Amino acid sequence: EEAKMSRKSKRSLKEKFALKNSLVKEALSEFLGTFILIALGCGCVGQSVLSRGAHGGPMTVAVGFAMAVTIAVYVSGGVSGGHINPAVSLAMCVTGRLKWTKLPIYILAQLLGAFVGAAAVFGIYYDAFMEYSNGTLEVTGPNATAHIFATYPAPYLSLINGFADQVMSTAVLLLAIFAIFDTRNNSVPKGLEPIAVGLLIIVLSCSLGMNSGCAMNPARDLGPRLFTAIAGWGMEVFT
Repeated sequence: EEAKMSRKSKRSLKEKFALKNSLVKEALSEFLGTFILIALGCGCVGQSVLSRGAHGGPMTVAVGFAMAVTIAVYVSGGVSGGHINPAVSLAMCVTGRLKWTKLPIYILAQLLGAFVGAAAVFGIYYDAFMEYSNGTLEVTGPNATAHIFATYPAPYLSLINGFADQVMSTAVLLLAIFAIFDTRNNSVPKGLEPIAVGLLIIVLSCSLGMNSGCAMNPARDLGPRLFTAIAGWGMEVFT
């Protein structure tokens, strides 16, 4: 009897802490996925920039960021679909795969995850940041570090060209994601879809990354950019 009772109380305790609300689970999943995306992805950029190229470069960023996407989708895919990107969530709503009422929750979770991910990168590399530019956090110039967190346009890039660049790269991203997850197409073996998404990100960052860093993701860019504005880079990050 006693063993039965303790089993019962253990179970009820577990049930108490179990997340009943599926929307809360999905929001936490998107938060965690986007956190992983930025912590590992921007971590790759940070390692490359702060070591002045000694511990990374364009290829480690392209491959590393893509693998960050893969791991993020593995972390969150089963619970929320692993969108980690408002553009993907919006596309899922438009095609009837996600309820419109969930969209603002997903986007907020993604933004927060990206913000906290950026804070993690800054925390982990804090000493390196201080050493890199003698404690000043700069947006432009030879000691600029803001571009570790968010994407900045190349000096030659016009607003219209930049807009076209993001529309095109995001369109290709979404087209390919829908193809990868389409079971009636040449379907990817179950469970390997995140790997395929990673390969997709590698080719996108190698082919369409030069103009403005291939963000293709409003949360991935805005979350960390907001973090830099607050953490000491100032409002210049928006100009």
